[in-house]
Amino acid sequence: MRNIKLTIEYDGKDFNGWQKQPDKLNIQGTIERAIEGITGEKVELNASGRTDAGVHSLGQVANFKTNCNIPIEKMAVAINSKLKKTIRIIKAEEVDEKFHSRLTCKRKTYRYVINNSYSGSAIYRNLEYHIPQKLNIEKMKEAAKYFEGEHDFKAFKASGTSSKSSRRIIFKAEVYVREDSRIVIELTRKWFFI
Repeated sequence: MRNIKLTIEYDGKDFNGWQKQPDKLNIQGTIERAIEGITGEKVELNASGRTDAGVHSLGQVANFKTNCNIPIEKMAVAINSKLKKTIRIIKAEEVDEKFHSRLTCKRKTYRYVINNSYSGSAIYRNLEYHIPQKLNIEKMKEAAKYFEGEHDFKAFKASGTSSKSSRRIIFKAEVYVREDSRIVIELTRKWFFI
């Protein structure tokens, strides 16, 4: 039995999140069907974490077990051939049988982008928030540091969520400006729950 680790990128705009849900388009089920299409096996795809409806991902990690003998260097291309262009397998690697994407994950980084130009963008409008008024970047950098450390994020918790605790540890909170008037806010947190 082979344990295959996938690095995945997706545009979540048309999906109801990562997790399989009956009668709803989701990332996990879509990739599992693509894998079944090339291996002939029903697989269980274990992700490092779930995303909500409409959320995009760069570098989501997931793994599955298979008996197929497709060479690892051809696995990503094979799976991509069965997927829409909104989901791409960036990399496939064979890993130790004990590897589990969720249980092995140590950190997650969330990226939020603000287009701080006067007119915004037609092309990236679904990927960023537009604020035409000039923002004070230095004040934003100062404020971001207050996120670092252990905090209770109960006020941000979605209703009906299954997580037992709303406490999280934020390792790093950064604000930086790209040359194209985009302000990027990145929060890196400890993955496992407190």
